[in-house]
Amino acid sequence: MSEVMKNDVDVLETKEWLDALASVVCEEGVERAQFLLEQVIEKARLDGVDLPTGITSNYVNTIPVDKEPEYPGNVKLERRIRCIIRWNAIMIVLRASKKNLDLGGHMSSYQSASAFYEVCFNHFFIAPNEVDGGDLVYYQGHISPGIYSRAFVEGRLNEEQLDNFRQEVDGKGIPSYPHPKLMPEFWQFPTVSMGLAPISAIYQARFLKYLEGRCLKETANQRVYAFLGDGEMDEPESRGAISFAAREKLGNLCFIINCNLQRLDGPVMGNGKIIQELEGLFKGAGWNVVKVVWGKGWDKLLAKDTSGKLIQLMNETIDGDYQTFKAKDGAYVRKNFFEKYPETAALVADMTDEEIFALKRGGHEPSKLFAAFQNAKETSDRPTVILAKTVKGYGMGAAAEGKNIAHGVKKMDMSHVEHLRNRLGLDDLVSDKAMISLPYLKLEKDSQEYEYMHARRNALHGYTPKRLSKFTQELVIPKIEEFQSLLDEQKRAISTTMAFVRTLNILLKDKEIGKNIVPIIADEARTFGMEGLFRQIGIYNPHGQEYTPEDRGVISYYKEATSGQVLQEGINELGAMSSWVAAATSYSTNDLPMIPFYIYYAIFGFQRIGDMAWMAGDQQARGFLLGATAGRTTLNGEGLQHEDGHSHIQANTIPNCISYDPTFAYELAVIMQDGIRRMYGPDQENVFYYLTLMNENYAMPAMPDGVEEGIRRGIYKFKSYEGNKSKVQLMSSGTIMNEVCKAAKILSEDYNIASDIYSVTSFNELTREGQDVDRFNMLNPEAEQKVPYITQVMGTEPAIAATDYMKNYSEQVRAFMPSESFKVLGTDGFGRSDSRENLRRHFEVNADYVVVAALTALVKRGDIEKSVVTETICKFGIDTQKVNPLYA
Repeated sequence: MSEVMKNDVDVLETKEWLDALASVVCEEGVERAQFLLEQVIEKARLDGVDLPTGITSNYVNTIPVDKEPEYPGNVKLERRIRCIIRWNAIMIVLRASKKNLDLGGHMSSYQSASAFYEVCFNHFFIAPNEVDGGDLVYYQGHISPGIYSRAFVEGRLNEEQLDNFRQEVDGKGIPSYPHPKLMPEFWQFPTVSMGLAPISAIYQARFLKYLEGRCLKETANQRVYAFLGDGEMDEPESRGAISFAAREKLGNLCFIINCNLQRLDGPVMGNGKIIQELEGLFKGAGWNVVKVVWGKGWDKLLAKDTSGKLIQLMNETIDGDYQTFKAKDGAYVRKNFFEKYPETAALVADMTDEEIFALKRGGHEPSKLFAAFQNAKETSDRPTVILAKTVKGYGMGAAAEGKNIAHGVKKMDMSHVEHLRNRLGLDDLVSDKAMISLPYLKLEKDSQEYEYMHARRNALHGYTPKRLSKFTQELVIPKIEEFQSLLDEQKRAISTTMAFVRTLNILLKDKEIGKNIVPIIADEARTFGMEGLFRQIGIYNPHGQEYTPEDRGVISYYKEATSGQVLQEGINELGAMSSWVAAATSYSTNDLPMIPFYIYYAIFGFQRIGDMAWMAGDQQARGFLLGATAGRTTLNGEGLQHEDGHSHIQANTIPNCISYDPTFAYELAVIMQDGIRRMYGPDQENVFYYLTLMNENYAMPAMPDGVEEGIRRGIYKFKSYEGNKSKVQLMSSGTIMNEVCKAAKILSEDYNIASDIYSVTSFNELTREGQDVDRFNMLNPEAEQKVPYITQVMGTEPAIAATDYMKNYSEQVRAFMPSESFKVLGTDGFGRSDSRENLRRHFEVNADYVVVAALTALVKRGDIEKSVVTETICKFGIDTQKVNPLYA
């Protein structure tokens, strides 16, 4: 409390203000009171009055009892169905645990959230359909057994699948968490990597608006729901974009935060109140906040609370105590909560301890939840967050309910199972004898419950979760000839970044797929020479451009429009990647294939959003990631934090990420055309591409004949230099190829040594193919043995590989090299600022070091004397005593 509030200098004046507010609320309603307060606050702000932040309301439900809509469902039937689903959800984990395979599992999360999902399944979740597309739902990862249980009761999953929960190796089981990769026609989104669902949902909701703004799809009736945990909200990604959601007025977005007050280990905020903190946070960001704190059993007590002491008690009780109350019993709650004040003790004097303990929290009350979801649905000008208070392990009794251990509980003894059965009212379906076998329960086909469940889903267009694994429309893929301007020799030196921009422009102008292209930039368009797109296709902004940009008079002015095609995300790699994932999975969420190109500083790519890149793989994303200004020595002036020597190594950790490091414009064109064909052609491969681009200008030759296959597969012979003394093979990619070409010329002219130069567009793809061949040969010893592609292409002469990346990048192919002598040069170590020439000398990847490496290899083969190498080192002025750049 501030000093001003502690020292009220005019109590009468204060009372007049408070009485006036109370009169407005009483006579004209809370809406009028809110309007007046907003006007007062605005006036105070303009007059320089310091305003409070994190404003919260009382620790009660946001929607008053008299404003709650009538519940449209059959409460009795819904409860029966919900209890059966809750039972099965626990049986799934218990039966898996009985196998003693250390499978693990989570039971308590769904028990606390079951009412959320059942209210939505019965009244809100619109299934994917051809009319309006359907809702997009980010299910909280740890509640998956509950969703499997419902799908089983609906007849969409069978008992064998449930019995193989977390046992997926032989193809019969179902995954622990939502995984589109593992259940491609079931789960829409992977969500168990904490914090990614909130930001992904925000940008998914915005992408729906983007599609509508560009008149590509009518998305007005689609909603995005994200079910989250209160502990999960500690992640920076969970909170980082909420102001963006309000700024974009994403009325199609609803967060549901399960406030069971517990993280995995203990209380989320034992000494505070997480619901109040989140209310202040979201309100301050501009969201519609709906608190669902208490069930309807509390309504009578609150109505009787004429003293205001019950609300005061609710406000001052902290979460650690609220958790303890539900881990104890009614007598404990009476003594330690209600009896704190005589007024509150009197409120429950006529209630038994059992009745006190049976008072529900709001997140377990369907009618309260329905009111909240309906409020969210009717709020169109801003996103909504529902803060629903629940009990972790609700209904599990002594086994887990309200206990710190609840999250990790995966086993229950039979006394706890019996308690659960009785608590759920299922003793008529599960006898004491049958209970021992941990049975799954179904609905009889002629039962009221069966008819009701299916009728509700039919009214909402069918069953969900459901995912479209392939889009239904056909895209006309541009042929390679349409990129002829890039296949020809470039008349002036350009960078591969500029070659990409030219390729992108060709695609944007394509009459068939131009509208499907989604350029995404994190505030670096001018860095990459892409500012021309601003005027050409515009930047998407749901509010259009309400100002006159200062550069309006130039050709490439900063143009924003509701129909803009570029997604300009600001300095926000995670947000840009979230937009990319939304676009890259639009084929499955919207049956509308979009082709996203997200271009960014290479070093700020995978290392900043690696978890989301992996999520994109799991979600079966399709599109292009462009790591621009890549390489350790190419971005010469920016220094350590900007120089990338490792992104290809990181990219290779994701199985369905196809990565290339092209050197020439024609390579880039071939790779991009082939990528579009693979991802959006008839086969619809579930892969995405990572391409590195350079900012260094150099000569771009015409494409040699017959190299397309080599470009796609990862290697081809680019050029040869003559020599009569001996021969080496030189391999490279990206801008270091220029150093290799210089080295080949030196070897030919100064040493009479011949060389073949190989452009290696992807060491990663060559490695994968080689390992696959090696596996086949091992498992099929009597079959005709396969030969890796790189082995077929390369000769037996000594080989040198030099790239602008760590040595591990090219080192991967050693096992498949036909040559016994293979030397790798790379840029291991921290980056630094200097000229490109000095950096390449520092990292030992310039032409001089390539020559020395080649001569050294020939010494080992006995073709030349060691003295030749010594003389060359001296000739080039190489400091043999300098520190290894790895340690410099």
